[in-house]
Amino acid sequence: MKTRHVLLLMFSHVFAIFIGFAAGIYVLPILIAPPGPSIDDVSATAASSTYNGEFRKDLKGSDTFHWGEGTVSIGPTMVSFAGELAPGPDYKLYFSPEFVETEADFNRLKPQMAQIGDVKTFDNFIVNVPANIDPSQYNTVVVWCESFGEFITSARYK
Repeated sequence: MKTRHVLLLMFSHVFAIFIGFAAGIYVLPILIAPPGPSIDDVSATAASSTYNGEFRKDLKGSDTFHWGEGTVSIGPTMVSFAGELAPGPDYKLYFSPEFVETEADFNRLKPQMAQIGDVKTFDNFIVNVPANIDPSQYNTVVVWCESFGEFITSARYK
């Protein structure tokens, strides 16, 4: 009886630690995220954009914890987003030469993609396009979680 009690206590503690760790991974990025740019700042940036697209929740690779919804605007020097992303760690923004909506698509096309920068906010964002990258050479913008290799969302913009 005593062995069973010890095993039950050990299992319950390991389970509690696992749940706490998983919750921490999900909640920590929300707690440390800087405030997103105002909708006025995003709108001003979007006004000078060349292309627009929509992040949608209904993509094949999106799910309850990995999604984006809103309007993304692409200009020669900036990408702006008005909407919401599912929170998570280490989000990167990429340009892709083909539409991507799954992890398999992303991994297949990653060598042909251009990494634009970090996405550090989950409500609206503005990311500078590096000077050596021409958005007109691509047709899709992708948000990818680098730490966990997870597809978040994408939008075709041309």
